[in-house]
Amino acid sequence: MASSPDARYAGPIKAVIFDWAGTTVDFGCCAPAAVFIEVFKRRGIEVSQTQARGPMGMHKRDHIRILTRLEHVATQWERQHSRRPTEDDVESMFAEFVPLQVEAIKRHADIIPGAIETIAALRARGIKIGSTTGYNDEMMAALTPITTNAGYIPDCIVTVSDVQEGRPAPWMALEAASRLGVYPMAACVKLGDTVADIGEGLNAGMWSIGVVEHGNEVGLTQEEFAALSKSDRAARCSVARKRLENAGAHYVIDRIAELPRIVTEIEDGVYSQERRA
Repeated sequence: MASSPDARYAGPIKAVIFDWAGTTVDFGCCAPAAVFIEVFKRRGIEVSQTQARGPMGMHKRDHIRILTRLEHVATQWERQHSRRPTEDDVESMFAEFVPLQVEAIKRHADIIPGAIETIAALRARGIKIGSTTGYNDEMMAALTPITTNAGYIPDCIVTVSDVQEGRPAPWMALEAASRLGVYPMAACVKLGDTVADIGEGLNAGMWSIGVVEHGNEVGLTQEEFAALSKSDRAARCSVARKRLENAGAHYVIDRIAELPRIVTEIEDGVYSQERRA
C-alpha cells in the first residue's frame, strides 16, 4: 500500500483532478490505441493492442518514443528500413499521429456513464474539478466542444502543451491545483486509468486513485465490456486492478461513480486506519 499524502493535513478534499480518455470520456480509452497502431502499420511495423496501450497516459510523442524502443518493434524496423528507429522517426510519426488522433477523438467523445453525476455530487460538496490529459491543445480543441455540449465542463483543463514534461511527472497536476487555487496537495485527489496517471498523482503529493472498468488497462468499448461473461469480466478487471495497485495507487475503484464514497473514506481517515491495522 502506498504512503498517504502529508499526514499533517487532516482537512477536507478540496479538488479532484480527472484524466480524460478512459476516465471521464471514451470508454476503454480507444481513440489513442488505434492511432498508435496505425502510424506504426504505415511503416510496416506491427504493434499489438497490449504494446500500444502500455505507455498510455503519457505525452503522445513520449509514447511513440517508448514504443520504438521495444525490442519487438526495433527489430521489425531494422528488417524494414535497414536501421533502428531514430528520433527523426519519432518526430515524423508524431506529426502524422496528431491529425489522425484529432479525428479519432471526435469518434470517441462520449461521456463515460456516471461521470456527470459524480462530478455534480463532488461539486455539491464544495469540491473543485480539475483535469489533466496526455492530449495536446490541438487534440483537446477537437474534444472540448463536444463534451461541453454534453454537460462536462471542468473548472480547468491542463494539457501536455502547458508543461515542460508530461506524465508521470507531476507538472500537469500541480498546474491544475495552481489554477484551481487549491493547497496543500494532500487536499487533492488525482483520478486516472493508467499507470502514468497514478505516477502523476503520487509525484504531485496527491491522493492517487485508479479506475478499472472503463479504462485503458481493460481497454474495451462499452459494448465489448458488457458482452463479457461474468468470469471473463472479473479476470480482465483483476489484471487491470493489480497493475494500478502495483503502480502505487492509494485506491483502485471499478468505475467513476464510486469516487464520492472514496473521497468520504479519505476525509474520514479510513486509509490511515487501514495502514495502522
